[in-house]
Amino acid sequence: QVQLVESGGGLVQAGGSLRLSCAASGSLFRSAVMAWYRQAPGKQRELVAAINSRGLTNYKDSVLGRFTISRDNAKNTVYLQMNSLKREDTAVYYCKMDYGSFDFWGQGTQVTVSS
Repeated sequence: QVQLVESGGGLVQAGGSLRLSCAASGSLFRSAVMAWYRQAPGKQRELVAAINSRGLTNYKDSVLGRFTISRDNAKNTVYLQMNSLKREDTAVYYCKMDYGSFDFWGQGTQVTVSS
């Protein structure tokens, strides 16, 4: 069983930065696709950014140029560097691991951006 533990969320002013981390247990990390999703109140969960095992990335259009996803296979950790944060980035951010037909989710970390 894979466990994903997110950290790094919090309260930040608009224009500020946060870095989220997601540490994975087990041995699947290196071969897995890792992603960050977010869910704002009353809205559906949406993909923010993803990175595959070779380091190829893709982003939601609205975060391009502001957010960067990266991974450290030696530490079994994926990161989301969030810069120039906006109020509309406020959400619970979830880490997800995709490995073949399996997927695993973290418990989420709250990001709140104040004006």
